[in-house]
Amino acid sequence: MNKDPSPANPLLKTLREYWQKLADSLKSANPLGKPEVEINPQGDGQRRRNLLFFYALLFFATLYLWQGYQEVRQDEIPYSDFLKYVQEQRIEDAVVTDQVITGTLKPKNGEERRRFITVPLWNQDLAKDLEAKGVKYSVRYGSNWLGNFIFNWLLPIAIMIALWSWMARRMTGGAGRGFLSIGRNRVRINADISVNVTFQDVAGAEEAKQELRETIEFLRDPSQIQRLGGRMPKGVLLVGSPGTGKTLLARAVAGEAGVPFFNISGAEFIEMFVGVGAARMRDLFEQARQKAPCMIFIDELDAIGRARGGPVVMGGHDEREQTLNQLLTEMDGFDPSVGVVVMAATNRPEILDKALLRAGRFDRQIVVDKPGLEDRLAILKLHTAKITLAPGVNLRIVAQRTPGLVGADLANICNEAAIIAVRKNQNAVDLEDFEAAIDRVIAGPEKKSRTLNEAEKRRVAYHESGHALVAEIVPTGEPVHKVSIIPRGAAALGYTLQLPVEEKFLSTEAELRDQIAILLGGRTAEELVFGDVSSGAQNDLEKASEIARAMVCQLGMSQRLGPLTYGRRQRLAYLATEGMEERNFSEETAKLIDAEVRGLVEEGQRRAREILGERRGILDVIAQLLQDKEVVGGEEIKEVIHGG
Repeated sequence: MNKDPSPANPLLKTLREYWQKLADSLKSANPLGKPEVEINPQGDGQRRRNLLFFYALLFFATLYLWQGYQEVRQDEIPYSDFLKYVQEQRIEDAVVTDQVITGTLKPKNGEERRRFITVPLWNQDLAKDLEAKGVKYSVRYGSNWLGNFIFNWLLPIAIMIALWSWMARRMTGGAGRGFLSIGRNRVRINADISVNVTFQDVAGAEEAKQELRETIEFLRDPSQIQRLGGRMPKGVLLVGSPGTGKTLLARAVAGEAGVPFFNISGAEFIEMFVGVGAARMRDLFEQARQKAPCMIFIDELDAIGRARGGPVVMGGHDEREQTLNQLLTEMDGFDPSVGVVVMAATNRPEILDKALLRAGRFDRQIVVDKPGLEDRLAILKLHTAKITLAPGVNLRIVAQRTPGLVGADLANICNEAAIIAVRKNQNAVDLEDFEAAIDRVIAGPEKKSRTLNEAEKRRVAYHESGHALVAEIVPTGEPVHKVSIIPRGAAALGYTLQLPVEEKFLSTEAELRDQIAILLGGRTAEELVFGDVSSGAQNDLEKASEIARAMVCQLGMSQRLGPLTYGRRQRLAYLATEGMEERNFSEETAKLIDAEVRGLVEEGQRRAREILGERRGILDVIAQLLQDKEVVGGEEIKEVIHGG
């Protein structure tokens, strides 16, 4: 066969151009070379294997097309015609093999040059007799059955199977997860060498860490408790607000114990096919038994552990309930002596099924609460270990300014402070950067494009001055740390920030009444100065009304209604939300409740009006300071109040 095909061949020309473009693109992308930034070595190896597979597939596809093209483009002619063409000198070139003769015929009368193939008759005597008699004959040879089988049957089927497998793997989101393996779990198994998180990497949460240390001892040596006739706890449930470090604590337990760590989210059990979640749950526990002692961690347990019951809409709960039933069965079925501990985390324990929380399943429930002052200080020190701080930075002040924030918020504040320092081209992060980061996290980013006109700016200044002045005068008000009239976030045109002196976990009736007065101080200041009110007090009114209603209906702080609670929220288990309030009181009591709530709010407004009316001059000074400087510190406000 001619190895030097003619350039006029269109298919070969197209293939040659395609291969050249592919080589240029792969060369420029450097798919097989070392990447500039090596992010995931395992993923890079998988990418190389995929490219090699693609090259091999493309090579065999090209070879198959070449074979078919050669068979199509070469015209088979009878051997007798070949001999006649030889006599007529119409053969331009020929390649003679032991079985066939291929070549090119010279064009005649304007026709195109064409390739030919013929099978010779090596019996010359018979060929001469046939020529003498004028017989037109052809010669056939035995076909290459192996080559035909490979190129015509085996190779096309292999290409189709390879393409189908590749497409199925792409559609199911990962290698080895084809359609037939959809029931396998997507658990991430980390060996003891890969879980390098310990309790030293977890700041605060000392009570939770103390509880978890016992679990670590069980995992390290299960025989310690068994010698006294006890058993290991089957399940540990971490309960806490989002961002308090529940997942980090679970990883720290696995790192301290030095055991394999099975990490999976509750949402990964749910698929569109009913039964997949239960199959994955069985597969998860089977793998855990093989690697015991180990720990299974299910994050966001409420995704599969919601309370059963309630109306089922379009069968939408079948898959979740089957997965929950399988989890309950597995926790009942495995022997605790094998050393498998199931740990889960949720921020909504009130919606979990009661069967999950009974003894023998999740035996221990550990509350990971929001950090206190000392815990926040420890978290800030941990997250600022790699940040260059200015000499005058006092992290305790930052911790005092962030009551109620969780570890994730504090980590975000540290990162935002570093970004602000870089933006200002500083060599270190100072306290002002932390102040700006706290304001951004709590109140939102500054809206510099939202400019207020002079009338609106003056009204906002008096509004915030009213909050600040009432907060400094009422007996239980927390000190004002900063007042700003710079718009932030989606709707805040200004804010008054109070800094608590110490951590509080209870609120007295006097503190709640003072809080209502502080909330209504801004609206009252507008009414006192301008003679009318604006829509800027909407959020203040909502908070004041909620506090007053809670005092009357839930806290028993009404003398007329007595120490009773009124109304009860029904939790809808099948919707995992709060339903309508159940009224367990009469219409006469409802009217009395409304009157008491209105009385508390009006009392707060009256107190705010008295405070601001008596100190109108101080209110004007603070408002003018805000209009001039836009941001006024708490110390400056105290000087104005004491000087007035």
